[in-house]
Amino acid sequence: MALEQKLHLRLSQKLIMTPSLQQAIKLLQMTKLELQEEVTQELTENPMLEEVQEAPTEAEKAEAEKSEGEEGQPETPEAEAGAPEPGPEEPPVPEPPAEPEREADAFEEIDYEAYFQDYMDLSYNPQTPREDVETRPLDAVLSRPQSLTDHLLWQLDMAALPARRKEIAQAIIGNLDDAGYLQASFAEIAAMGPYPLEEVEIALHMVQDFDPPGVAARDVRECLMLQIAYHDMEGTPVEAIVRDHFELLQARKFRDIAHALGCPVEEVMTYVDTIRHLDPKPGKKHNTASSNYVIPDVYVLKIDKGYTIVLNEEGLPRLRISPFYRRLIDRNNPDATRETREYAREKFRSAFRLIKSLEERQRTIYKVARSIVKHQQGFLDHGYEHMRPLILRDVADDIGMHESTVSRVVNHKYMHTPRGLFEMRFFFHSGISSDHGEEVSSLTVKERIKKSVAEEDAAYPLSDAAIVQILGREGLRIARRTVAKYREELRIPSSNERRQGFR
Repeated sequence: MALEQKLHLRLSQKLIMTPSLQQAIKLLQMTKLELQEEVTQELTENPMLEEVQEAPTEAEKAEAEKSEGEEGQPETPEAEAGAPEPGPEEPPVPEPPAEPEREADAFEEIDYEAYFQDYMDLSYNPQTPREDVETRPLDAVLSRPQSLTDHLLWQLDMAALPARRKEIAQAIIGNLDDAGYLQASFAEIAAMGPYPLEEVEIALHMVQDFDPPGVAARDVRECLMLQIAYHDMEGTPVEAIVRDHFELLQARKFRDIAHALGCPVEEVMTYVDTIRHLDPKPGKKHNTASSNYVIPDVYVLKIDKGYTIVLNEEGLPRLRISPFYRRLIDRNNPDATRETREYAREKFRSAFRLIKSLEERQRTIYKVARSIVKHQQGFLDHGYEHMRPLILRDVADDIGMHESTVSRVVNHKYMHTPRGLFEMRFFFHSGISSDHGEEVSSLTVKERIKKSVAEEDAAYPLSDAAIVQILGREGLRIARRTVAKYREELRIPSSNERRQGFR
């Protein structure tokens, strides 16, 4: 069979991501800080874009007119001494016809020679710091706070030790977790060198003497024992409880501990209170997370009986197409070559896409925020117990957009409401069936669990089954394992761990 070439026409539909759509999706999922950085970068690279300066206020206009009037007054001696007495009126002299004002060009008004001279002066001849200005301390300009590893390595560098032992200590410090516990065994650390097991044990005891007390422990009991030794409580009942009866202490069996020690339960509770003041995670205070400042994207203001949505556009520059560079697109401009016009058209399309994408982003955020407020008005009026179950599809159907668009909007964006500052994703929760015929938000169920635990008797805490019965009397059908899951998400201990009485 002979091979031959043929041409066939076929009609088909394809979904193509245009540059405008790609940029709109990219900007939609950005946080406000990322958006500010993106716009600033585009302003730097695209000459077609320029920032619209804010219009001067009335007070600024009056001050400017006053300054211009003062500058226009003559500074001759006659003017300072006073104006002469007016004489007989003279016929007015006709003024010459005013010349048509030439359109001022902002580009020509810039004194580039002075600008670059100042730039060169500041770049190559920096001013010396003034003596009367107090300089900031070095620890105030650090890029990040000191971590537990940095704190321990600094103490290790200050210690006079052989080089081999310092290497082993560095290996031990490198295998500590954020809480300060050693995550590697003696055999694993010894295999890094290789190092003898005896030297590894000596180096470990040396690191355990560092600050904070209890660091480099292998379990909670050893951590507490190190802190007991640091506070000179060796040989006391506190040490005996941690060393010999730690399992009973964890199970809160205080009567069994009192029987083993041969002392009253009240005295055991005094020792237990001392143990509670020890730190089971000594490394946490040196591994503090950096503070993250949240800037709300939307403000929800209560006005009369309704709510008004205001977008936070502070810090976002107002953009427009530069009229100076826009002239380069005109074909009748004799000063612009073909290459210049092509370059200007490309930058014009990029600037136009950015402006339209920013407008579409703000419009979409407003629509999603308005829909959230409409669905969760009960929460805004009365609190958590009136939170409605809400999913992304509900908002997407309400505003006529796709779920993926709503997901991009609510991701890492915050809403400031009369109830506080919340991430927009906070308002989306699954629902739980109730006997009243309507679903209840999972957040409402968590609030009721928290309220039940807060009102329980400390000597007889509520079990998960008891909480299920309480919720069932309120019309909520929920399984015990769901209550246990919600309790763990709320970081509420089990009933045995919450018991405060003696056993």
